[in-house]
Amino acid sequence: MATSHSYFKLHMENLSDLKKLLSIPKDIVITSHRNPDGDAIGSSLALYHFLNKDGHTVKVIFPSEYPDFVAWMPDAEKIIIYDVDVEGATNALQKADIIFALDYNSLDRIDKVGDIIAPLSCTKVMIDHHLYPENFADYIMSDPSSSSTCEMIYDFINQLDQTSKLDKTIGECLMTGILTDTGSFSYSTSPKLFNTVSELLKLGVEDYKLQDLLFNSLPEKNLRLLGHSLNNRMEILEEYKTGIIYLTRDDYDKYEIQRGDTEGIVNYLLKMKNVKFAAFITEQPNIVKLSLRSKGDFSVQEIAQKYFKGGGHKNASGGASFTSLRSTIKKIKEILPEYKEQLLKS
Repeated sequence: MATSHSYFKLHMENLSDLKKLLSIPKDIVITSHRNPDGDAIGSSLALYHFLNKDGHTVKVIFPSEYPDFVAWMPDAEKIIIYDVDVEGATNALQKADIIFALDYNSLDRIDKVGDIIAPLSCTKVMIDHHLYPENFADYIMSDPSSSSTCEMIYDFINQLDQTSKLDKTIGECLMTGILTDTGSFSYSTSPKLFNTVSELLKLGVEDYKLQDLLFNSLPEKNLRLLGHSLNNRMEILEEYKTGIIYLTRDDYDKYEIQRGDTEGIVNYLLKMKNVKFAAFITEQPNIVKLSLRSKGDFSVQEIAQKYFKGGGHKNASGGASFTSLRSTIKKIKEILPEYKEQLLKS
């Protein structure tokens, strides 16, 4: 485990050491979390394309496969999937001079890949926007106020004084994570974010085209799944301004649900005026997963961390339950009285 850390978001002078390391071509591996989303793949590929320009040998490794809606991204097909190619991923990690950890802040988020990384003596760099980073990297750029890790990768390149190396391809990768992690600028926005987006548009990034690729390319089954979720699997608890949608293993079989197919379903609950807390609960083969969302000042991060061994952001967090689907739904309902006063605030 690393013994010293450079929080160069706060202490810019410590960035010089990392600049020196990156000034000579290195073997670099970029990693991100299991079940990678738009921000994970966007930040990873943006950094990949950026580092390639300086002659580094760069590989991207994910623990599991990425969803189809981001498969169009430049060089996505070169990503090494640990679940598919254990030997290739392991060899790349063991050869690395530098390992970047993007969009996660604890090694348990990358499962067996984390077990490989933990004892390695190479330089480790974390860039992430989730709360409470763990102490495993030599350099940590942690900013929970950022909308996305993609926004932070732009900041990182800017702090390296190398924004001249940004191009349309890198910009499209960054915009992908920003769009997906903000729900098309519905939350986690700031004046700084829109300044960043303005710079990306100047590179020739077509935000309308990306919106179309990311959000308007669904197969028929996804719309049928959405209809089923809203019509048959939704429960509204008006007294707590809460909405719940759940999916069973039978639903997964019937609708042939694959990675990424359920993206965004939880957000439909928040479209209702009187729903402040939304829970999307899915029955996996060995685990029950929860995606939690909220409006305003109500924090789902606390619920995810306290009750479901998870975490994330104030308005968007996730967690897991190791009991049954029925028991997990019951647990959500049982903890609601604890938060009733907060939920009923206007």
